[in-house]
Amino acid sequence: PMANRKTSQLSGGQQQRVALARSLAKRPKLLLLDEPLGALDKKLREQTQFELVNIIESIGVTCVMVTHDQEEAMTMASRIAVMSQGRILQLGSPTEVYEAPSCRFVADFIGNVNMFEGQLSRTEASESEISTPQGRFTLGHGTSHPQGMALALAIRPEKIRIDKKAPAPGSAQTANVVSGVVREIAYMGSYSTYVVQLPDQSVIKATQTNRSRNHEGDIVWGDTVYCYWDTQAGVLLSS
Repeated sequence: PMANRKTSQLSGGQQQRVALARSLAKRPKLLLLDEPLGALDKKLREQTQFELVNIIESIGVTCVMVTHDQEEAMTMASRIAVMSQGRILQLGSPTEVYEAPSCRFVADFIGNVNMFEGQLSRTEASESEISTPQGRFTLGHGTSHPQGMALALAIRPEKIRIDKKAPAPGSAQTANVVSGVVREIAYMGSYSTYVVQLPDQSVIKATQTNRSRNHEGDIVWGDTVYCYWDTQAGVLLSS
């Protein structure tokens, strides 16, 4: 029945998909897309993202897409350019931009991130340390920045483990530990995000996968918890 309808009789999302099909039918060498899936609901948008990527790869067309949807950019792009005020701040693969942001803006713009502002207190060939109001944190690599320089330690919420118990003394997890009180919990089904208030009143976010259907002993509002992360989890940013 849809095939017999005029384009004007279709919904906004259906019209958008017809426009995409028309553009791809011409097999152009370069395709410019501006928010191409904006009118679709979440599930259909996610499904169409994979379909569109497969079609683009199969016909061999170069595609430049503008989007404010970070997940859409990460899913569809082979390279991402992050722009601010007309300037490209970083250009790289989705993994590079997410895991190794070039500056504070990129780290904060792509996904969620915790920022610890401080000074580089020690640097060696295989290890460095940053002193912040929340504590001293160790990174498992050296840096070319001079000692004493103002830097930020950026850590993604999913890199942070959260537990009611402190990590065992002497374990690899004790290098970077903070303790605080759970102020907010966002249950997202497959995972939960915890907002933890530290003693200096700053907050950090930690994301944890919901692996079990049994919620006995789960972390709840007001619990005192320990947040810790591996020495390879963080990135030092100078700007």
